[in-house]
Amino acid sequence: SPFMITPILTVELCFEQDIVLARQRARQIASLLGFNPQEQTRIATAVSEVARNAFNYASGGRVEFLVEGQSSQVFLTRVSSIEGGIADLQTVWDEQYSSNNAMGLGVVGARRLMDEVQVESVPHRGTTVQLIKKFGKHVPPLTKPELLQLVNHLARQVPQNPFTEIQQQNQELLRTLDELRQRQEELAQLNQELEDTNRGVVALYAELNDKAESLQRASELKSRFLSNMSHEFRTPLNAILSLSEMLLNRLDGELTLEQEKQVTFIRKSAESLSELVNDLLDLAKVEAGKVTVRVAPLEVETLFSTLRGMLRPLLAGNPAVILVFEDPVGIPTLQTDEGKVSQILRNFIANALKFTEKGEVRVTARMATDQTIIFSVADTGIGIAPEDQTRIFEEFVQVENPLQKKVKGTGLGLPLCKRLAELLGGQVGVQSTLGRGSTFFATLPIVYSPAIEVDGLDNSPSVENTTEKFTPSNSAVKVLIVDDEEVSRYTIRSLLAEIDCSVIEAVDGYEGLYRARIEQPQAILLDLLMPGLSGFAVVEQLKSDPATRAIPVIIITSKSLDAADYQKLANSTVAILSKHSESWQQAIAQLQEALAKAGLDLRDEG
Repeated sequence: SPFMITPILTVELCFEQDIVLARQRARQIASLLGFNPQEQTRIATAVSEVARNAFNYASGGRVEFLVEGQSSQVFLTRVSSIEGGIADLQTVWDEQYSSNNAMGLGVVGARRLMDEVQVESVPHRGTTVQLIKKFGKHVPPLTKPELLQLVNHLARQVPQNPFTEIQQQNQELLRTLDELRQRQEELAQLNQELEDTNRGVVALYAELNDKAESLQRASELKSRFLSNMSHEFRTPLNAILSLSEMLLNRLDGELTLEQEKQVTFIRKSAESLSELVNDLLDLAKVEAGKVTVRVAPLEVETLFSTLRGMLRPLLAGNPAVILVFEDPVGIPTLQTDEGKVSQILRNFIANALKFTEKGEVRVTARMATDQTIIFSVADTGIGIAPEDQTRIFEEFVQVENPLQKKVKGTGLGLPLCKRLAELLGGQVGVQSTLGRGSTFFATLPIVYSPAIEVDGLDNSPSVENTTEKFTPSNSAVKVLIVDDEEVSRYTIRSLLAEIDCSVIEAVDGYEGLYRARIEQPQAILLDLLMPGLSGFAVVEQLKSDPATRAIPVIIITSKSLDAADYQKLANSTVAILSKHSESWQQAIAQLQEALAKAGLDLRDEG
C-alpha cells in the first residue's frame, strides 16, 4: 500500500537528556535513510526543537520515527504529549504569537526546516506534531526487509554520550556560521560588482545620450543646410531651364541642328539636377518637421483622373506597356492632403513604368477594415529580390539590375514616399517576386488627424485684400521687377514681353521701394531672398507707405515657404509663384493668372 507505515524507533521523553538522545537518533536514522549531511542537520534540529517544547511545557512525551509509503516514501517523526496544548494554534502559524517562555516557537522553526509540519493540539489535553521530510529523488525506495534491517541495526547501536552529541551540535553550528559568513562575503562582493556595473551602465547611458544629441544636431544641421541652400541651388537651375526653353522655342532666332542638340542636353541635365535638388529638399523638410499638411476633401476618382492625364506622356516611349486605373468602388471622400497623396502615387507609378518592359501597370484603391484606404500600384516588371525589399526605402539606395543603366533616378523617391505616408498617419510597403513584378502600396487613414489647414499656393489672397484699390494712371501695363539675380530678371522680362507688358527693373529692395514710389507700376513682381533688404521687408514697407499701399504685389521666388511665411504674406500679396515651371507656356500661363488676380487680365492677349 502507498500508505504503509513502518515504525523505526521510539524515544520516551522522561529526562532532559532524552532531548539530546532524540536529536542523536534523528540524525542517525536520517543518515541511514540516505539524507545528505545538511538535511541530517535540519531534521535533527527540528526534532530537537519540538521535543524540547514537549518536555518543557507538557512534562514529557514521546518521539516516534517512522517511514511512510512504499513507492514514494517520506521520513515521518511524530512528537506527542498528553498534557499542555497550544491555546491559539492559528496565531502560531501566522507567526504573530509572542510568548515569554517561547512556547510554540519551536513549531514555527521546525516548519522552516522540514518539508511539512502537521499539528493537532487541544488545550490541556495534549499536542501531536508530525515532522515530514521527503526522500530525495536520487534515493531509491526501501523495501520492507531493508527497513527491518535498519531497525535491527539501530537496536544494536549504542547511543553516544550526551556531551558528545552537544559537542557535535556545536561543531555543526560553527560550520553553519562559517557558511553564513562566507555567503555574506560573497553577497558583499556581488553588491560591489552590481554597483560597478550600475556605474558603467549610467556612464554608457550618458555616452549614448551624448551621441544621440550629436546625431540630432548633425541631422538638424543637414536639414538646415539643405533648406538654406534651396535658393542657391534653385536660382541657377531655374535660370538654365528658362534660358534653354527660350532657345528651344526660337525666341531669339533659329538654331542649327547641332545647337539644338546641345541645348537639349543642357536642359535635360538641368532637369535631372533639379529633380535631385527637389527630392533632397522635400526629405529635409519632412525630417525637420517643416512640412505642413493641407487637409481638404479628396475624391479618389478625381485623383485618378488627374494622374491619368499627368502620366500619359511617360507611356510614349514604351507602347508595350499600358497604364490602367481601376474605377474606385465604395471609396468615401477622404480628408487628407491631396498633393502628398498624389506625390506618393506619382512616384510609385513612375517607378513601375521605368522597370516594366511589357505588360501593364495597374493602379487601384480599396477600403480596409480599420478606416483606412489602401492605394496599390502593381506592375509586371522585373521584380525585386527579397533581400532588397527593405533597402529600397533607404535614402540613395538603387538596386542593381539590367534596366538600371537605362533609367535615371536619385534613390530618394521611395524614401520620400515612406516619409510622406508616415506624415499622413499611414505606411508604405511592397510585395514582389523577382522576374514577375511588384506591388507597391500605401495605407492611409480616410480622415487625417490632426486636421490642419493652411492656405497655400492655390489659395493666395486676392487683390481685394489690400486696403485701397489701385487705379493705373494710363492704359499701359507697367510692371516692376525687384530681383537681385540678373538671370532671373532677364527671364521674367522675356515672359512679360510675351504678354505685351512694359518692364521696370530694380536690383535690390531699396531700389525697388524707390522705383515703386516714383514709377507707380500697375504690379510688382518681387523676389523674397535678396541681400540687404529681404522681400518680406519690402512688402511690409510697400504696404505701410500710402503712395504704394494699393499696388498689387506678386511674389515670384525659389524659396520653399512654410506656414509662417504664408501667414506673413497672406494679406499683402495677390499671388505666390515659383521660379520653376515645367515649360515656357506654363510659366506664361501662371504669370497671366497672377496678373489677372491683380486686376490686369491679359490672358486674351497672350
